[in-house]
Amino acid sequence: MKDCVFLKAGERFYKANLHCHTTESDGNLTPEETKKEYKNRGYSVVAFTDHCKYSWHRELDDEEFLALAAYEFQVDEQPWGNRARTYHVNLYDCAPWDKTEEKQNTCLPGCIYGDVEGLNKFVEKMRLRGFLACYNHPYWSLQTMEDYRGLEGFWAMEVYNYNCDQEGMYGSHAQAYDEMLRAGQKLFCVAADDNHDCFSLGHPLNDSFGGFIMIQAEEFSYQGIIKALKEGCFYSSMGPEIQALEVKDGKIVVKTSPVSRIYLKQQGRECRCAAAAGDKLEGAEFPLDGREGYVRVECRDARGQYAWSNAYFL
Repeated sequence: MKDCVFLKAGERFYKANLHCHTTESDGNLTPEETKKEYKNRGYSVVAFTDHCKYSWHRELDDEEFLALAAYEFQVDEQPWGNRARTYHVNLYDCAPWDKTEEKQNTCLPGCIYGDVEGLNKFVEKMRLRGFLACYNHPYWSLQTMEDYRGLEGFWAMEVYNYNCDQEGMYGSHAQAYDEMLRAGQKLFCVAADDNHDCFSLGHPLNDSFGGFIMIQAEEFSYQGIIKALKEGCFYSSMGPEIQALEVKDGKIVVKTSPVSRIYLKQQGRECRCAAAAGDKLEGAEFPLDGREGYVRVECRDARGQYAWSNAYFL
């Protein structure tokens, strides 16, 4: 099996929230307030994904902070209500300086719920215009495999959504991610806040600063961050760190911050695990036999917080 480095040891990571709402839709912080609060907590990147409103807040950029141009659209089951299903999708613009007005004028799909072909065609159209598509929070959306097995062209999906977790314990989507992978989809996974800040900062139900990704980019620039996202050079987390990840000498080798569990998930049900009482693990090695299909790493600390690597097909 060929050696391969997914996350390089000793290289810098940039903390990012890829799902965020402000006063430009149904959030309660302005874009300026959002930047201030996230930057003060060590974030370098925020994608402003206000509902159905393409925005690029480049006026917020500085040497230590980047605003990604993005938005979230939805396709709701009708009539809308507490039991109605919905598709929510984030689109991230890889080149917001190119054809900006055209993108602003064609940001909604125009299809109805159940028209998966129409949804896929819109995602493909936006991909050709330079967007990355992320499928959001299927658990909160009341969706099952029947709803998402036919999706195509997605760059990633949410593995964890902090707002959904705070709202009703709907935050974890690891099973849906595995279902997508086992159905043949090759996509990355993202942890994000989806913050609306309906509760004030510091309130136990506030939905900021609970889910994020750590991006390993060669340079801190818009192009550098997008390149790393496209290549999967990042991991998702609620807190624990995945500091390095590689295939070396026929083994998966992972280095972490102190955790109590490190799992190697794969296409089948077999799962390999390293465990310790308390947060005493700082890495693990798992032998590979070439039959895993795909592999991904999950870590858990003694507080019950997780980190997730992307899935890699071997």
